[in-house]
Amino acid sequence: MESERSKPVQWLNAMVSEPYYLFHFLAFFSYFVVRTPAAKVLVPAISDRFLHREIQAVLAFGVLTSIKMVREENWEAFIGDTLFFAKVFIVALALIMDYYLALWYIVVFSVIYILTQQPAFQGLGTCSKLTPLQLEALLTEGNTSRFWLVEFGSSYLSACTRSSRCFPELSITYSNKSLSFGIVDLGLFPNAAEKFGIYLGGGMDQLPVYILFENATGIARFPGLDLEAKPSHPAITKRLISRYFELDLRLLEYVNGKW
Repeated sequence: MESERSKPVQWLNAMVSEPYYLFHFLAFFSYFVVRTPAAKVLVPAISDRFLHREIQAVLAFGVLTSIKMVREENWEAFIGDTLFFAKVFIVALALIMDYYLALWYIVVFSVIYILTQQPAFQGLGTCSKLTPLQLEALLTEGNTSRFWLVEFGSSYLSACTRSSRCFPELSITYSNKSLSFGIVDLGLFPNAAEKFGIYLGGGMDQLPVYILFENATGIARFPGLDLEAKPSHPAITKRLISRYFELDLRLLEYVNGKW
């Protein structure tokens, strides 16, 4: 019981200790520090209009975050979008008070973007974090799972961070003696990408890539090669991956003893 009560405190400590969240909190808090003296020097007409703009910004921010909360499947994606909306509204409100203040916020947010990175979900579920050599060995050994669903991503990409919760949570639901889940960080091993049929070209914008292996042979992948040529891919969700690789059907077949 005591450990359950301490979870919110542990979560808050983790949020504050992460530079990405800490710097954003300090930047947002500075608005309230600057706002009061700045509003006092405005003429009454502009001050009233500024208050109305603040109310409109708060309402718009609430609507957008509510929509994202319903649509987004991952907390990492929701937090990333929420912080982005907050930055846009703060810069817009700062423009009303003073152009130099708005420029200051733009510089601050740019520095935060350059120096920090949103942390990915740290849980692994039942996934195995693998090097390319370990994955190759597991695929070629006959005493391992018949199927391996592997996520090839990079901890340095925001797209991978936004979807980092999906794969571990899928592994908890669908892993069994016949289907195993693995994660390979191509940000650490970019030269190994071609070995698994992933051609990064000039960058890693198409990551994450998911490949289903059966007895060391890739039988399905997402996104497909036709989608990789497009500038944008569908947002990664648990529902999308589950449907694409028919994980419900595979689990049902395993339960019924067909594997």
